[in-house]
Amino acid sequence: MDIKVSPEVLMVIMILAGVASIQFFKGRKLNLMLMQHYLRAIEDIIKPKDKEYIWLGGYIGFRAHYKVNEGNIDKFEYTLTLLPRQSIFYMPISKLISRHDKLYIVIKPYSQIKREAHLIQKRYYRIKPKIEDEDLLQRHFIEVNGKQYEALFEKRRDVELLREFLQGFSKPENVKHISLTPKTNVFYILMKPEPETIQDDIKHIVRFVNEKLKESPFGS
Repeated sequence: MDIKVSPEVLMVIMILAGVASIQFFKGRKLNLMLMQHYLRAIEDIIKPKDKEYIWLGGYIGFRAHYKVNEGNIDKFEYTLTLLPRQSIFYMPISKLISRHDKLYIVIKPYSQIKREAHLIQKRYYRIKPKIEDEDLLQRHFIEVNGKQYEALFEKRRDVELLREFLQGFSKPENVKHISLTPKTNVFYILMKPEPETIQDDIKHIVRFVNEKLKESPFGS
């Protein structure tokens, strides 16, 4: 069965194909530039002794594992996921689902984390992440830079330490989740990275781990 396509429809298809092709190359180039920028910016601060990378496929990001062995930091790991800027058709859907580029940071300090605590930006998660023993934690809400955060904690004084940490970011509202987990001895940050401020924010995180986390009741 022959399917007839009018000249007008054919022209629209050709235009869309051309636009999609242009966007693919522009978006791919931008994502590759962002990956390179974040990689260099973070490594300039962390200065890892050993490193390993895992490509996540396509142009969506990568995972980095760093052995640091300096200060209070044993390991520094992060996952960078980027919006699919190379896809003009999927990009609007991804903006609705993922909303922004994401940086997941996992730090294993030398000091032992003694108590669990979380700061979670209110209404950020569509499905709230599972927190082990959440029913045993106290709950409180705080506001930082006009954003509400749900605090889950064992001792209230820990909330003030995390609030101070959150306020030290270039844009605190870009930080979506902070957690300290004693069972795995992990310090975790989920944030929206920005090229202009990434180095300042990484410096702030490193300073907190080397100073506050080591000296505070979290790591005492």
